[in-house]
Amino acid sequence: MRKLLLGTTALAAAASLSANAALADVSISGMIEWSYDSRSSNVAANNGSSFGQDSDMQIKFSNKTDSGLTVDMLVDFDTDSATDNDHFANDETSLSISGGFGKIVLGKDDNAADSYIIDESDLIAEDQAPGVSSMTIDTGTSLVMGSADGNKISYHLPAMGGLTFGISQADGGKATTSSDTISYGANYAIDAGGASITLGYTAATTENTTQDIDSENMGVKVVSGDVSFILSQSGYEANDEDRQAMGASVSYALPNGMKVGAYTVSADDDLDVNEEYTRSGVEVQYTIASGLTAYINVDDYEYKEGTSDGTTASHINDSGTASKLTIKATF
Repeated sequence: MRKLLLGTTALAAAASLSANAALADVSISGMIEWSYDSRSSNVAANNGSSFGQDSDMQIKFSNKTDSGLTVDMLVDFDTDSATDNDHFANDETSLSISGGFGKIVLGKDDNAADSYIIDESDLIAEDQAPGVSSMTIDTGTSLVMGSADGNKISYHLPAMGGLTFGISQADGGKATTSSDTISYGANYAIDAGGASITLGYTAATTENTTQDIDSENMGVKVVSGDVSFILSQSGYEANDEDRQAMGASVSYALPNGMKVGAYTVSADDDLDVNEEYTRSGVEVQYTIASGLTAYINVDDYEYKEGTSDGTTASHINDSGTASKLTIKATF
C-alpha cells in the first residue's frame, strides 16, 4: 500500500512539473556573421586585411501568471568569446517582471539607458569605427556607460502617450569602494506632417574615488516613408577626460530589398589638446533571402593624437580607408 502511495505521489509530482513546464513559452534565436576586412592606413601596423566572425545565441523563457504578470528569463551567449572550443561565454542572464506598473529587470543585462539611446549608428548595421590603440577619444555619439552587462536592477515606466522612461543601478562589485553606475534615459515620440519624430536623452554616472565618470547622449530621429535621418551628440567627463562628439546619418530603403546609408562623426577632447577624430562612410545592405543579408561598408577616417594634457608631444597619427564585407544569417 505504501509503495502504491509513493508511486502515485511521484506520478502526480511529475505530472505537475510537466504541466508547469508547458505553461512556459520557450524561444531560441541566434545569429552568425562572417566578414572580410581591409584597411589602408599610414600606420604600417594597421595596414592589411583579415577575416572576422561574430555569433550570438539567445534562449528566452516566458510565463504568464494567474495575476496577469509576465515573467521572462533571458540567457544570452556570446559563442565566439570562448578560450577553447568546448565552452562559450554567458553574456547576459536576467529576470524581468512586467505588468500594468511597467517592467522590472533583475540580473546581468544592459543598462536601462541602452534602450533609449539615439545615435548615428542606429541607421548603420555594421558600424566599424576604425582607430589606433593609443586613442583616448570617442569614435561615435553613443552613451559611454560603466558596468556593461554587470548585475543590476532596472525599471521601465509604462508608455505614457509618446513618452517612455527607464532607470537602472548597476553593482560596481566592490564592497569597500563604491563604483556603482546609475543610468537613465527617455524617448518622446510624435507625428508631424506624416513623419515620425523621436527625441532621446540618456545619461550615466559611475562613482569613482578621483572623479565621477559622467556621460550623456541626446539625439533626434526622423522617419518619413523610406527615408530615415538622425542627428546626435554626446559628452563624456572623467579624470583627465572632457570629450564631445557630433554625429549624423541617413538611410534610404529601396523596394528591391536594398538599403543604402551614409554617416559622419567628429569628436575632440578639450583636455588632450588637439586630439581629434573624424570619420565618414557609406553602407549598402542587401537582403539575399529571408534571414540572410550582405553588407558593404567603406569608411574614411582621420585621427590626430594631439598632446596629452598639453604636455606630451604627439607621435601617433593615423588616417586611411577601412572597407568591410559582411555576410550575416539570423535564426
